[in-house]
Amino acid sequence: MTEISRRKSDHLRIVTEGRGRQDSLHSGFDGVRFLHDALPEIDLDRVDCTTRFLGRDMAAPLLVSAMTGGPEEAERINRHIAEACNHLGIALSVGSQRIAVESGARGGLGRQIRETAPAIPVLGNIGAVQLNYGFGVAEAQRAVDMIGADALVLHLNPLQEAIQEGGDRNFASLLPRIEELARALPVPLGVKEVGAGLSAGVARRLLDAGVTILDIAGAGGTSWARVEAERGHARLQSLAAPFHDWGIPTADALRAVAPLIGDGQSLIGSGGVRHGLDVARALRLGADLAGQAAGALPAARDGAEALVDHFTDVIAQLRIAMFCTGSSDLGALRQAPLLQPEPGGHWSQPAGLEEDRTEG
Repeated sequence: MTEISRRKSDHLRIVTEGRGRQDSLHSGFDGVRFLHDALPEIDLDRVDCTTRFLGRDMAAPLLVSAMTGGPEEAERINRHIAEACNHLGIALSVGSQRIAVESGARGGLGRQIRETAPAIPVLGNIGAVQLNYGFGVAEAQRAVDMIGADALVLHLNPLQEAIQEGGDRNFASLLPRIEELARALPVPLGVKEVGAGLSAGVARRLLDAGVTILDIAGAGGTSWARVEAERGHARLQSLAAPFHDWGIPTADALRAVAPLIGDGQSLIGSGGVRHGLDVARALRLGADLAGQAAGALPAARDGAEALVDHFTDVIAQLRIAMFCTGSSDLGALRQAPLLQPEPGGHWSQPAGLEEDRTEG
């Protein structure tokens, strides 16, 4: 096993064991509180949470976010994810394809993903920083072709690389390389963080460079500073400790970035998404899809059936949130009234609400 493969296997183990969570920083989703509609005037069985992404129909606005891309376990996990996502009609994003691109060793990142999941959106994934370490259009295209991806996502992880022993830390002049790739690649290009969030300023620069998919991947879930520290010696753990809770909470990042998203562009809300109510909250804050990784990892390791059960419950929770806000579809959910926080932990109803609802 190579050092990179060993590191990624460690990542899976640490995240599954719950040792990579942020200590006290939360996603901010609990501060998003819907106004309950006791008379929704809709039929729960007719609530419609279908959507469309990358030219493909989806049964629910969910993305199984990047989990793995190199360890020996990858092939089994990726097969489970592809089977479950295809069954449920939701999107998937593979983990880093760096090893597969460099060595040709697929590690579960071959055409079997597209063959197993022919109808759903599939997103490829390489590190943006690799554009400063020899990767270019050819390598990016290889990542797309090997899994039949509908889009390629570059992940930004400066904090993780800074903490990681031997990390790739040259992030200088990356934006022009990203812009060049966006122009040359025949599929849409996306960019995501890995748990520290995208600011409005960074999002604006990426959109101006031709990126059409942004994944917030905000703080409140997995801390990659902590994950890397868990792998290291005492001095590295001490170095990383102040950064366990570093980043922009997901809900705050969504509020800042959502107004920047225009026609033909998509926003994914991930980072600390625990359940279907958090999915509803992410959509209400402007996300087109909500992504979950660590929360689904134990089920993904168990098997496709366990992952189907997990996300069936997530979708059921989303539908309940829609029902109890009188939202017959996702468009209505994105307009659902929110309670307003007040001093002392109280919540007030928004003024001037029209209470009459018609069946949708």
